[in-house]
Amino acid sequence: MANQTSDSFKDFGRKVEEKFNETRPLVEDEVKKVIAYLNDEVVPSVRQNSSKALKIAAEQLTKLAEHIDRGEKR
Repeated sequence: MANQTSDSFKDFGRKVEEKFNETRPLVEDEVKKVIAYLNDEVVPSVRQNSSKALKIAAEQLTKLAEHIDRGEKR
């Protein structure tokens, strides 16, 4: 009985490995597509938006510094 269970488990393991080996190229292709999308679409957008946000923050900090300077001169 134990030997039969062991054989069944080995057969199951072989089947899982076969299916994994069949699907691995598909998964790898999809991962490559996701990476390409991130590099081509997401990263440039994030960089552009980050740059805009930094420029706006710099403008606001300049205004704040000017406001502080006006307050100290009184």
